[in-house]
Amino acid sequence: MNRESFQKIARLRVLEARKLMEEGYYCGAYYLIGYSVECALKACIAKQVRRYDFPDKKNAVDSFTHDIEKLFRLSGLFTDFEKDKKTGRELEVNWTIVKDWNETFRYNDSVTKIQATDLFNACTGRKNGILTWIKKRW
Repeated sequence: MNRESFQKIARLRVLEARKLMEEGYYCGAYYLIGYSVECALKACIAKQVRRYDFPDKKNAVDSFTHDIEKLFRLSGLFTDFEKDKKTGRELEVNWTIVKDWNETFRYNDSVTKIQATDLFNACTGRKNGILTWIKKRW
């Protein structure tokens, strides 16, 4: 997969999650909106790889994960995040919500409407949503 593929999938998962939220399928919506962040971070990681350069093995291996915090560290966004969270506390609060997502939520059948709504809004908020913020950098 390449950067454009990850960007496309991230966008698609947001649309799917929104539709599931509207229909009351909160468990699926929760999983998919978190997965969209994973794909967005992987797009940022892919952006760092230059054509014809031999990839750093450790970074390549470490990138094959669903761990949002690990992907965030690999994405190269940490410095921007530290700077931007000082101007808007909402960004930091949203990250606090998003970072707790993990791929095992695909097996969870007890996500509430409140949990799904909180994660969805933390990801997609117009000004300081995590996905909104990442998309400016991917």
